[in-house]
Amino acid sequence: MQEVRLGTIGSGVIVHRILNNVMRTEGIRLTAVYSRTEEKGRALADEYGAEKVFTDLDAFLASDETNTVYIATPNLLHYDQVKKALLAGKHVICEKPFVTKASQAEELIHLAKEKKLLLVEAAPTTFLPNYAPLKNAIGRLGQIRLVMGNYSQYSSRYDLLKKGELPNIFNPQFAGGCLMDINFYNVYLCTALFGEPQSAVYQPNIFGSLTDTSGLMTMQYDGFVSTLAGAKDTWGVNYFQVEGDEGYVYVKDGPNGIAEVRIVTKTSEETINLQSDPDHWFYEVQELTRLYLAEDYDAVYSRLDTTLGTVKVIEQARLAAGIRFPGD
Repeated sequence: MQEVRLGTIGSGVIVHRILNNVMRTEGIRLTAVYSRTEEKGRALADEYGAEKVFTDLDAFLASDETNTVYIATPNLLHYDQVKKALLAGKHVICEKPFVTKASQAEELIHLAKEKKLLLVEAAPTTFLPNYAPLKNAIGRLGQIRLVMGNYSQYSSRYDLLKKGELPNIFNPQFAGGCLMDINFYNVYLCTALFGEPQSAVYQPNIFGSLTDTSGLMTMQYDGFVSTLAGAKDTWGVNYFQVEGDEGYVYVKDGPNGIAEVRIVTKTSEETINLQSDPDHWFYEVQELTRLYLAEDYDAVYSRLDTTLGTVKVIEQARLAAGIRFPGD
């Protein structure tokens, strides 16, 4: 691929964060925008230099303006939109969480491979330079016994929820809730490091009868247990820690950023930070662009193992906790 010609579906905050870094990256540019309204689509296109705006999704996907589609819409829309984009012959980058059901993930992964198209979940965690030192440090800790994480980020939309409104991020009709948003990062990192657990249990705090605004995920592995807290209704100290009988690794600021990795063993201590840029989406866009330009199918498809594992864990745990979405 000589250039990633990107088309976007979605116009929220995360889209701007991604496109800000597209502007900083060689080999990728925004060429088209799909929006339900011409006004909103034109505003995004003008801000980031795209010429074409579409208000018809089929026309957008049929256009030669793009070879890659970036999807950042409410969670429950991902499956249908990814499938349509793949069937239209487009490479796809889909925001996290990828989809809500393991059967959907398996279908989309099979379709991408069948059509030889690139498909990836835009979860920044494993694209970060500090991820490799974290993963490499696990082998220095001896027998892993405990994994703990917390990601608490008070949401302004939680205030709207308390006022009686129902933002998409908390709306079960769009697969909203804390587990599908904040605690996703904890589960994704744990799955990336250790694979799928033997079992997973989610204990949510439910707002009224609507959705989880915070909760605790427990993932049981062979020989160790992981407890992962996530909240959109509190503040807290964000971190991720892996403890073994020979040492521990502490991740500053938790899985969404991996700002610093501190490795402590019985005989050594070191702190690693390979991320000089404060915008962690910069690294995601840089690496995704490199992989797509190189058409590195093996590297891209290998990431889908973590994606599928994460979908399985979250689906199993949320259903057992009584959190259901349309189509379950």
